[in-house]
Amino acid sequence: MRNIFFAFLFFFTLASPVAAELHVIATPPWIGSLARENGREQVAVTILVKPNQDPHMVEAKPSMILAGRKADIIMYNGLDLEIGYLPLLLESSRNPRLMPGKSGNFDCSRFVSVIDKPTVTDRSMGDVHPLGNPHYHFSPANILRVAEGMSQTLALLDAANADFYRQNFQGFAARLADHQQRWATIRLQGKRFVAYHKLFEYLAADFGLQITGYVEAKPGIPPSAAHVEELVAAMTSNAPDALLTTGFYGGKDAESISARTGVKVITLPADVGALAGTDDWFAFMDQTLILLQ
Repeated sequence: MRNIFFAFLFFFTLASPVAAELHVIATPPWIGSLARENGREQVAVTILVKPNQDPHMVEAKPSMILAGRKADIIMYNGLDLEIGYLPLLLESSRNPRLMPGKSGNFDCSRFVSVIDKPTVTDRSMGDVHPLGNPHYHFSPANILRVAEGMSQTLALLDAANADFYRQNFQGFAARLADHQQRWATIRLQGKRFVAYHKLFEYLAADFGLQITGYVEAKPGIPPSAAHVEELVAAMTSNAPDALLTTGFYGGKDAESISARTGVKVITLPADVGALAGTDDWFAFMDQTLILLQ
């Protein structure tokens, strides 16, 4: 019996991940969702940005810096989305593992096919991102590449559990393939939308819908009365399918334009957890595509 006991113990030691939890800090919630998918019980994830918080307007807080001091890896969106707080967080945390160039510094955008990269930028253009549009979390094609890069990085940091992370990614990829089969039945090709902010371009590229105008004439700058009048005239003469916004972008402006044009407003989740029932990235995308039908 003793030999049988030790045989079972040896088997489960080999079959189970080695207990060495990695401490992960993630900036927006969708990154935390992917980290949990890839790391499962081997990671403890702290998310720094709230689901309905404008990611452009985040400020560094003492709690973020404390989390940075304890972390093994920081995972962030990149493309300067975190430019207002990430440099200060990294400097103040004094954690050498998280510094640029180290394996504990994971810029998700390194795995992304970036769109909307301007050739010229200046402040008069509004909140333009010189490195390209940072809102790629609406793109399944890009998210798959990010998830694979994430699993490889976790495997590098925690070599004892490398196979565990790689298997989790394979499960993620299979789950995504199943969802994509269902998403393909949602016909969005040719649908036309006006958006409040330049947030949905990757969504449009992956699913064939069109963004025909913006409530913000310049990203990050409230619309002028003249621009609103021009937009109302354009929407009245050639009505889009809907006006798209989120929980933190221009709800009053969108409702006012809707009342004048008869075009409905659709409030999409900006990130994982922004609406009820969007607790992981898959549910976030499910809800987004259902709302657009």
